[in-house]
Amino acid sequence: MVNQVFTSKSLMANFSAKRGLMLLALASLLVVTACAGNASKRNQKFAYIEEPVERIYSRALDRMEKKRYDEAILLFDEVERQHPYSAWARRAMLMASYAQYKTRAYEDAIASLDRFISIHPGNKDAAYAYYLKAMCYYERIRDVGRDQDITNNARNALIDVVRRYPDSEYARDARLKLDLTNDHLAGKEMNIGRYYLRKNHQLAAINRFNFVVQNYQTTGHVEEALHRLVEAYLELGLVGEAQRTAAILGHNYPGGHWYQDSYKLFKQRGLENQFPKNPSASGAKAEQSLAAAK
Repeated sequence: MVNQVFTSKSLMANFSAKRGLMLLALASLLVVTACAGNASKRNQKFAYIEEPVERIYSRALDRMEKKRYDEAILLFDEVERQHPYSAWARRAMLMASYAQYKTRAYEDAIASLDRFISIHPGNKDAAYAYYLKAMCYYERIRDVGRDQDITNNARNALIDVVRRYPDSEYARDARLKLDLTNDHLAGKEMNIGRYYLRKNHQLAAINRFNFVVQNYQTTGHVEEALHRLVEAYLELGLVGEAQRTAAILGHNYPGGHWYQDSYKLFKQRGLENQFPKNPSASGAKAEQSLAAAK
């Protein structure tokens, strides 16, 4: 009897285990079948359907006009995939890059533009490719309180447009944006220089202000940079350097308030007689400015 009960329990256990395995296998089969069905649907959706290139390109442009940029990118890619050596493919590469730019997928756009430039370096549309690449950086310029890697990349890319295509419409716009980019970078240097001055790190401050004077001469920050140099030199007791810098400041900005402020710094130290009151070519205006500062 004991043996019969043991045998029955063993059989039931084996049956239950086999039934569990069968159910697990069936469930796995259903999952695989469902996945295969979904994959089949996806393959049908993205299946290769050869079409006239004009039709695909027209559909892509239609998506662009409706601002359905992700769909447009897929269609432009399809133009290139189906007709890789055609003029349509070349245009599609640029249009896909522009659609990526519009969706703010800037790094994808830059990669696409670099590929276009490497394949078609002498093409008439290469100028636009370089310009659009610069815009992918320019659109991401941050405020002067943050890291300026993107701003530097924008500056280099804009310079590249001007250098390669100086007479193009893209170069004209790039020059305008380059001025704004330089002003932004100069502003960042000024922020750092002022910070060093507040912390009494005059040598570090001098390096920053000199960098602005030497590299961003067309920006509106040079006048203040010269004054800050006067301030830093006086703090270090380098009166001769302060005089030389004040003379440059007075020559270029004789009526400015930074020139007046530099005079006040000399006066506070009892050095007003050593201040360059009559910079060359600007004497009368400088004297009027100093008179107002007294």
